[in-house]
Parts: sequence; structure tokens; C-alpha cells
Amino acid sequence: MKLLLVDDHALFRTGMDLLLHHLHPEMDVLHASSVVEALATIRREPAIDLVLLDLHMPGMTGLDALLHMRQHETPPIVVLSGSEDLQVVWKAIDAGAMGFIQKQSDAETLRAALSVVLNGGITIPQVCLTETGRRAAHARDLTPKQRMQELGVSERQMQVLAKLAYGKPNKVIARELGISEATVKTHLSAVFDALKVSNRTQAVFALARLEIGPQELEA
Repeated sequence: MKLLLVDDHALFRTGMDLLLHHLHPEMDVLHASSVVEALATIRREPAIDLVLLDLHMPGMTGLDALLHMRQHETPPIVVLSGSEDLQVVWKAIDAGAMGFIQKQSDAETLRAALSVVLNGGITIPQVCLTETGRRAAHARDLTPKQRMQELGVSERQMQVLAKLAYGKPNKVIARELGISEATVKTHLSAVFDALKVSNRTQAVFALARLEIGPQELEA
């Protein structure tokens, strides 16, 4: 496994490198201190599996670094940031990041997040999911499940959608629900149609806009 760590602080990169090797001893960690250096490394090392990108790079603000990287052909990108602003998280996902890891996360959270993305899922800080659920509790008279039912989403499809929102890949969803992976894909296709989206990232973002937390679809 090969990972590119993009951050302008050498001390942070060194600490993250040690942690990554502790979590995955076989991992090859490459370093870049700027977006320009990162893109050059990607061109030179085509077998990179994942990019960990700090949002705040020299000469760039907000999502500039992510947006600039996304203009090029890159491996999946996961944003690293100390921000606790939920809007920043959702904007990063909407801009094409496959995940968002807060720098204050513990080692187990980092390990789990990387596993989700490397298996094709999307990882979002738990705080975003629980905050979404709290906001939804008093948002409307209808329960979250009733609102999803009005959109034509069945009970089983809600269960599949909830696990998708937690970043779980199709094969894991299939195993946990005791159904085939083909059935998971069928349910997701119906959910995408109901939410008027075309992929997993858009579905997660649509849930956030509806102010429905995945834990409410599982209850």
C-alpha cells in the first residue's frame, strides 16, 4: 500500500508517518510539502493508493488545495483538517474528497477511516452524523423514516442507506444485512433514484441536506 501525505509542516508529517507505520507496518508513505510537489509525486509514482491532504497549504485558503488537486487525475483524496465546522466537511465531500479526517482524531479513528476509503467507501467524522441527527429531531412533524417513506424508500433500503452513510462498502453492507452484494446494488440504485442523485457521495450529502442522520434510519 502506498500513501501520499501532503502537509506543509514537516513535524506533523513525521508524526503522522510514524502513526501510519504503526497502524500499517507495510505501508509506503510518501511526503509532499505543497500541492505542486504532490502532483509531481503522483506523476512520478503512479501506484499511489490514497492521498491525505491538509486543507491549509501555502498560498491557498479554504478548499483551494482540494479543488486544485481535483483538476488533475489523482488517487482518492482524504482531507486532513483541524476544523470542526460541519459546513467545511460537507463542502469538502461535495468537492470530491472521499473522506474527511479531523487532525484531533485518535489512532483507531484514523485506522478505521483509511480502511473505509481504501475499500471504496466514504468516511465522514462521527460528529457530523450525530449532529445531523440532533438537528433532525425537531425539524418536522414527520419522523425521518416517514419522510424517507414519502420519497419512496423502503425499510430495507433505509438500512442499506444508513450503512452507506457510515462509509461501509457494498460487500460489508451485504454481509451485515445478510443479503447478496447484487441486492445491495439494487437497493442503492432505488435509493439514488428516490434522492435524485447518481452516486454514494451525493447520497450522503442528500441525507445531510434532509437533516437525517443514519442512526435514525437504523432505529
